[in-house]
Amino acid sequence: MAYCVELTDRAHRDLIDLYLLKNAGESIAAALWFNVLEQAIYALAHLPRRCPAAPEGRMAKRRLRHLLYGDKPHFYRAIYEIDEPGKVVVVLTIRHGAMDVARPGELS
Repeated sequence: MAYCVELTDRAHRDLIDLYLLKNAGESIAAALWFNVLEQAIYALAHLPRRCPAAPEGRMAKRRLRHLLYGDKPHFYRAIYEIDEPGKVVVVLTIRHGAMDVARPGELS
């Protein structure tokens, strides 16, 4: 059974910021990159446990995972948690892979 993928307000803002940062409205290549990122995030509806545990999970005392997208040094992490009873994947934030580990306050 497929899960529902939901983005928190923060994750939605992160996507909008990436769209603007990559200039996806003006560049075909950037728009394609952005669209594939978005598709990868929504593909978490199928097999969401396929991605590794996120290091933020230890500090937040939650079972967090992260989807890695792109190639080093230009990769992004979509940090999410899985609500098994509700069959929902909740994407908490999307951040550049070179950024420091997210603090628990950034994951609410």
